[in-house]
Amino acid sequence: MNIAPFLPGVTMLHFLYSLFFRIALPFVILRLWWNGRKNPGDFVNWQERMGYVAPSSKPVIWVHAVSVGETIAAAPLVRALLRHNPDIPILMTAMTSTGSARAKALFGDQVLYAFSPYDTPGAVKRFVDRVQPRALVIMETELWPNMIALSHRRDVPIFLINARLSERSARKYKRVASSVRPLLRSIRWIAAQAEEDANRFLSIGATPSSVSVTGSIKFDVEISGQIRAESGALRQMLGTDRPVWIAASTHEGEDRQILEAHKNILERYPRARLIIVPRHPERFSAVAALVWSMGLNVRRRSKETGETSENEDGEYQVYLGDTMGELLMLYGAADVAFVGGSLIERGGHNPLEPAAWGLPVLSGPHIFNFETIYNQLDAGRGFFMTPSAQALAASVIHLFNEPEEACRVGQSALAVVNANRGALERVVDGIVERV
Repeated sequence: MNIAPFLPGVTMLHFLYSLFFRIALPFVILRLWWNGRKNPGDFVNWQERMGYVAPSSKPVIWVHAVSVGETIAAAPLVRALLRHNPDIPILMTAMTSTGSARAKALFGDQVLYAFSPYDTPGAVKRFVDRVQPRALVIMETELWPNMIALSHRRDVPIFLINARLSERSARKYKRVASSVRPLLRSIRWIAAQAEEDANRFLSIGATPSSVSVTGSIKFDVEISGQIRAESGALRQMLGTDRPVWIAASTHEGEDRQILEAHKNILERYPRARLIIVPRHPERFSAVAALVWSMGLNVRRRSKETGETSENEDGEYQVYLGDTMGELLMLYGAADVAFVGGSLIERGGHNPLEPAAWGLPVLSGPHIFNFETIYNQLDAGRGFFMTPSAQALAASVIHLFNEPEEACRVGQSALAVVNANRGALERVVDGIVERV
């Protein structure tokens, strides 16, 4: 149902969405302030979230990546766009302070930064008025109705890059197909990761001519010489003569299961070490406290000589990766990698970084966010599914017991990465052709 007399082309559901967001906005700001008491970065730039950003001197390419994962995925694309059009400013936006901080750490003064505006008509309009986007590049699956609709009305070409859509999300979108269809048809190009993703976008209303399968740019992960050197130094510190495994991007509800698995591993390999890397920085201290409470000793990367819980001989079983932007390096210091967000119904996280190191990849059963990539790893025999803490411990012990098999599985994972490289070039070419 359209309400053309008020907002041409906007469905009733879109109108109600905007109305609800406006009503909820004071409470959203209040929650932002509350969270900012613990993490000041969440609140300090609240004006940007309302669209009050510094005006741009000339039109920008606006790259929107919601959080840390999307920001990291966008990094190679941003570098390629900078090389291709060094005179066109790039503005990166994120919804989270950690995503914004990661972008700044990656690019310094090479690009512009802002928090993404809240998706109300007023905030988005103020933002667009000030930054004058020449193009809008949205990473993965973020369909913000007002961001898309208002940019489209300004004739801003919109690109949905590295696009993925799970079967679960597609079913939800089909329930509101009349509202989703005009949004999808406002997008100039949807660069889908896989055929399954492309078909799901078509099933919820995308125009066939606007959808292509380019592959995932996450396969184009690069491990620099500097990262390899830092990783090698860390492994020396952790001990080259002892087995090391990593549990990365973990969430609340997983950490205890992972630590229980590590205690089981220690019964077989008493000198084994676990690198645990929580997904969100506000959980670093809570995870450290959990390690203590479970009778394990912990050493924190951010406080190498400070807050540790070690025996007199310096022995510890858990190394807590409590820094930002070092996950790729931390993977390289391990023999086996578990990718979190998968022992709980979070949908999993990107397994391609450990695969690019040639590590055997483990995950829990909940991997719907990266279903296609995990299917490729599974077909290539570079991945083990571990549905419980007991299964996780058993798989790690097995791979420690059989180093030749661990190497073979890791090389299979790396082969999948290498076989699927090239999406980045296809995506950049596609954007340049259509701007």
